[in-house]
Amino acid sequence: MATVDTAADEKLIDVLHFIAKERNIPFEMLLEALEAALLTAYKRHFGSESNAIVTVDRQTGTYRVFHRRAVVETVEDPKLEISVAKAGKPYQVGDFYDEEVTPKDFGRIAAQTAKQVIVQRIREAERDTVYNKYVRKLNDLVTGTVQRYEQRNMYITLEGRDEAVMYLDEQVPGESYRINDFIRAYVLDVKKSPKGPQVILSRAAEGLVQRLLELEVPEIADGTVEIMAIARDAGSRSKVAVRSNRPEVDPIGACLGPKSSRIANVTDNLRGEKVDIIRYDPVPATFIMNALAPAKVIGVELFEDDGVALVIVPDYQLSLAIGRDGQNVRLAARLTGWRLDIASESESAQARERYLAERAERAAAELAPPAQPEAAETAPAPAGPEEIDAELVRKLEEFRRERLGGEEA
Repeated sequence: MATVDTAADEKLIDVLHFIAKERNIPFEMLLEALEAALLTAYKRHFGSESNAIVTVDRQTGTYRVFHRRAVVETVEDPKLEISVAKAGKPYQVGDFYDEEVTPKDFGRIAAQTAKQVIVQRIREAERDTVYNKYVRKLNDLVTGTVQRYEQRNMYITLEGRDEAVMYLDEQVPGESYRINDFIRAYVLDVKKSPKGPQVILSRAAEGLVQRLLELEVPEIADGTVEIMAIARDAGSRSKVAVRSNRPEVDPIGACLGPKSSRIANVTDNLRGEKVDIIRYDPVPATFIMNALAPAKVIGVELFEDDGVALVIVPDYQLSLAIGRDGQNVRLAARLTGWRLDIASESESAQARERYLAERAERAAAELAPPAQPEAAETAPAPAGPEEIDAELVRKLEEFRRERLGGEEA
């Protein structure tokens, strides 16, 4: 049996308790990991019995190795089984009989193994802690410091030590951050990787606008006002559809706040990006009219089968309805879920006729039977060797006669 170093064992327990408290790792998790590692070390150095177990005393830190056997009536394999008669009382059939087999020089190996396990478990536990912490913050806002750029991807330090990444396509065009600048971002995803948890941030996600509004507008945070949809061109403009769950609360006024202070704060956090608050309406035509603000709409005709809405606006409002580079109509279409065909009042009749004609053509094409492949024209069969030779002889004969005729002349 191994010599027990009580002081060393107690010191090990003290170290484990300190690490558990300092690193926020469950003490029992550390002990279970240590037991598993000690068992592996024992099998590597002293034998490979599959029924060996290692235990660490939770109070004293003393570790022991046992040879575990099952108590049976009739022994078939002495390495795995022991008779109930040999085990003695109080053992019964089905119990486990543990016999201590701790090697004398197991202490040195155990100490080295304990150090390795503690370091590894700390690293794994820290990774799990970081992962679990940011999984809880998924789809929420975090604040960090820009640490560095690699291949145009931005790496950000969160809470002073956790690293996150914001890929180029999640950055907002036109926004510029320098090293050590503070940044507020949206937690888009959290993944596990061989190098540890990967926290992916975004400034371009629509969720960023939603979370900022929830922070600034108490009525949204408590559910009085509900965000129904968001469409965003990151860095330029967003449209947010809202509705009120209480008739006495105006959803647009609540979002704007006194003297538009609430929406101004959101815009400041978005570095100047404009945010249009749109009144949601369950009637699609009304919702589309609202979504095209600030343009005024004369009428909306819906073609539900195609998911298309023909929108008529005054002639002088056409460019406003479409917006610069089509932004206004594009955002309105994404917000409402309809494909919007904008036409001026003077050309509305032609636009409607044109669309109906295109729709009729599509319907006719769908109903028409599939075209049959045209029968290929019968091509003359290629000439055989005999025909080629006969044609060649004929031409040579004609050539000879022309030459002879010319010489006689």
